[in-house]
Amino acid sequence: MIQNRSNIAVFSLAYAPFEGGAEIAAREIIKRLNGLNFTIFTYKFDKRWLSAEIADNAEIIRVGRGKNSSKKYGRIWNKIWYIFMAWRRAEEAHRQKRFEVIWAIMASYGGIAALFFKLSHPRIPLLLTIQEGDSEGHMVFGKFGLTGFWGRKIIKNADYIQVISSYLRNFAVKRGAKCPIQVIPNGVDLDLFSARYTDFEIKAIRENLGIKDDYVIVTTSRLVYKNGIDILIEAVAEFKEKRPNIKCLIIGGGPEFKKLKVKSEKLKVDKNVLFLGQISHRDLPIYLKISDVFVRPSRSEGLGSSFLEAMAAEVPVIGTPVGGIVDFLKDNQTGFSVEVDNAEDLYKKIEYVLNNSDVRNRVIHNAEALIKENYSWENIAKSFRNIFDKLINT
Repeated sequence: MIQNRSNIAVFSLAYAPFEGGAEIAAREIIKRLNGLNFTIFTYKFDKRWLSAEIADNAEIIRVGRGKNSSKKYGRIWNKIWYIFMAWRRAEEAHRQKRFEVIWAIMASYGGIAALFFKLSHPRIPLLLTIQEGDSEGHMVFGKFGLTGFWGRKIIKNADYIQVISSYLRNFAVKRGAKCPIQVIPNGVDLDLFSARYTDFEIKAIRENLGIKDDYVIVTTSRLVYKNGIDILIEAVAEFKEKRPNIKCLIIGGGPEFKKLKVKSEKLKVDKNVLFLGQISHRDLPIYLKISDVFVRPSRSEGLGSSFLEAMAAEVPVIGTPVGGIVDFLKDNQTGFSVEVDNAEDLYKKIEYVLNNSDVRNRVIHNAEALIKENYSWENIAKSFRNIFDKLINT
């Protein structure tokens, strides 16, 4: 069994309160692993954030000074500087508490900082979590090939690799992994996303958004090219004549925002497409509950936690058969599949889902059962406890 209060050094470029799927997963897992001491080395993107705090069973150390910037996710030199600052702070902390496991969240900036620490302490086992949702080409050749160069080194030096999908397991093998690889998907907060809301609460949120009896499409996505939100907007434009009042809620921010906003205006659907920006993870369920269908026409995807959350909220999902999506989305069984980069196909599939309540309800039931059986955070945390048990006691 795990020795009581073993120390784990976690390297993650981003962490709460600035979170994506990988960071949410780490937080959900860490807060359930009592008996372990986690120290998280992350970057201080915003000067208003605390440089150090204790939260959710972890000590969070944010390196850097932070500042208010239009580049919310930081500039490239901020991320490079993070690598060396996080490595230095980890060395300082190690002299006091002696880490027994290194945990790298993603084979990127956090992973490079973890690699440097590992090379300084080769006897400490390195656990690498691969959650990347970018295309394989980007993971190999992105940033002028530096992403692939460092990613390969991290993978080769890992003592244990956890991936969130079969697709990423195969990728790790191709990139030279020699250690054990285990597929553990991200989970869903079932209590949060299966919550029930009163008619008054549903009506209030719809009225606040200016939605009457209209059908509602929703996506919760970072606004980046890989998530295909441009294709979703093109599909919404196809509804202009048949369903002129249909609404599409786009929840999330990112570098593609201005381009997507302009696209909705050019296609004359800016009244139909509502950009809601970043919404707290705890507030997401009610936006899913007021929606008729969830859509993300991804060009690549490591797993797609947003799909799982929508399924838990009893909203039918439409996605593409790429990356880790195929692990859970079976066409006409647990969701609906469309071709990549095909707005017309997406339009037809949304129309099909809206018009066929029997199929829709059957798929919702199947998807909900799948989530409850395979994607609870409690079971996922148990799997991670077993990994830490192996690494600490080897």
